[in-house]
Amino acid sequence: MIDTLIDIVGKNHVLTGSDTNRWRTEWLDTYPSDPIAVVRPATTAEVSAIVRFGNETKTPIVPVSGNTGLAGGVSGKGHIMVSMERMNTIHEIRKDSRIAIVDAGVILGDIHSAADAEGLVFPLTFGARGSAMIGGNMATNAGGSNVVRYGNTRDLVLGVEVVLPTGEVADLMSELRKDNSGYNLKHLVIGAEGTLGIITKAVLKLFPKPKAYATAMVAAPSIGDGLQLLNQLQDATGGSVEAFEYMPRAYVERHLEIDSTAREPFDAPHEVNIMVEIGTTIEAKAMPDASGQIPLTGELENILAGLFESGEVLDATVAQNEAQRRAMWERREAAAEVVLMHKPLINHDIAVPLEKVAAFCEAMEKRLPNLDPGAIPMIVSHLGDGNVHYSVWGKSQDPDVHDAITEAVEDETLKLGGSFSAEHGIGVSKLNSMKRRKDPVSIAAMKAIKAALDPNNILNPGKVLPD
Repeated sequence: MIDTLIDIVGKNHVLTGSDTNRWRTEWLDTYPSDPIAVVRPATTAEVSAIVRFGNETKTPIVPVSGNTGLAGGVSGKGHIMVSMERMNTIHEIRKDSRIAIVDAGVILGDIHSAADAEGLVFPLTFGARGSAMIGGNMATNAGGSNVVRYGNTRDLVLGVEVVLPTGEVADLMSELRKDNSGYNLKHLVIGAEGTLGIITKAVLKLFPKPKAYATAMVAAPSIGDGLQLLNQLQDATGGSVEAFEYMPRAYVERHLEIDSTAREPFDAPHEVNIMVEIGTTIEAKAMPDASGQIPLTGELENILAGLFESGEVLDATVAQNEAQRRAMWERREAAAEVVLMHKPLINHDIAVPLEKVAAFCEAMEKRLPNLDPGAIPMIVSHLGDGNVHYSVWGKSQDPDVHDAITEAVEDETLKLGGSFSAEHGIGVSKLNSMKRRKDPVSIAAMKAIKAALDPNNILNPGKVLPD
């Protein structure tokens, strides 16, 4: 097997033994991987040959990108791990048509830089953008902080090239905004976590880069009031809200503990803290006036001042320069480090309708003390799209108690018409949730698709679909 893989990609790119160590654990250090070898192809043809070999020998194939996942999506044993890191070329940035053509192994931050050089933006963003690769982002249909304006990864991809479980290459590299020629296979493989194919290339949508941003920390009376704030900001700015991120007081305090340079968002502490950012491509709103102030910043200040007078906002701090803006973003993007301060960690990534985020948080506030007295919820939320990262710092070490907390989270989420997985994927961490909660007819349909495309079950087996 090793000799065959060497024939495909060359000796230097088939790693075994201790050379595979950096792929054996993921960021959470929870879901181990024990591959036969890590193979690093440089072309789609090489990926195709590897997958074809795996299919012929019935050897599991697990694709890996930046290894920044949180659901165990690249864990396993006795498999060939296909690293996409050498497929890292940005082939084109087309300014006029506002698209980028990239390999799957391109780091997200590099796409940001390439788009920025052309006065454009690829809006997918989150804390791991410096190491996460676009192939993994597509595999999990990643979300992030700008979903409120631009949508999830599916909404940002026009076309893909994908190696199917047989090793055949499906050319879905459409640059079209409209195409109704049959089933949307692109949307099928995006979010499939590498179980239906390995994405090797993509056509991405780019957008005009805002000429100015206005960013603020806002204290609201309640989470429900936060939704009203979002709606009023959207109405007042013509739908220009780019980010709307909720951080409770407990989160702010923990962030101050881990970052000696961090400062309080307000002079007095508040329970409901929201970071809001709006952007504009309108020149007149972006050029400093005679006083040196950017009009967009003044516009946000005026909106928040009016809401303060009416009692809908308790406090607000508007960034006056890029350093203050970055400090606000750093507070939110430190979420992973904050959450990992304590073990055991019972991690959840749920979504509910926008108007029901407060109801979910209130329901869990009542239920959690009865399940694990002394447990601490550590919440952050993409409040603008209804995604709540509800992590629990458990007091009990009992796995049964942890399972009971997860089932309670699922109960409350589904009561509200939500989903137990918003943006991190299923991997192996949520297989039990799939078994308990997903509509059986939907699971049967997904299993039928998997069996039709991958009859030998070689691509990332044991992920997404419960046995």
